[in-house]
Amino acid sequence: MVIKMMDVQKYLDRVAERKRTGRVTTEHQLTGLELAKLLNDEKHKSLYIKLAKQYKRSWLIGIAKNISEKKNIKNKGAYFMKVIHNEL
Repeated sequence: MVIKMMDVQKYLDRVAERKRTGRVTTEHQLTGLELAKLLNDEKHKSLYIKLAKQYKRSWLIGIAKNISEKKNIKNKGAYFMKVIHNEL
C-alpha cells in the first residue's frame, strides 16, 4: 500500500481543524451548509449534505446560485429540489 504525502497532509489538516472547531467538517458537509445558506433553508441542512454526497459540488452550487438571485421565489429550497428533479 502506497501512502502519498499529500493524503497524509490532508488528513493531518482535517484532524487539526476538528480540534480547533470541535466539529466534523467534511467537503460534503461544507457544500451542504453552503447550499442551505444560499437557499435560505437552514432547517433542511441534512438533505443538502446528502445531495452533496451524490452529485458534483459545482453543479449543485451553480443551480443554487441561480435560484438565490431570483427574488420572486418564496420557497427557494422547494424550488431547488424541483429543478434538480427536472434536471435528472
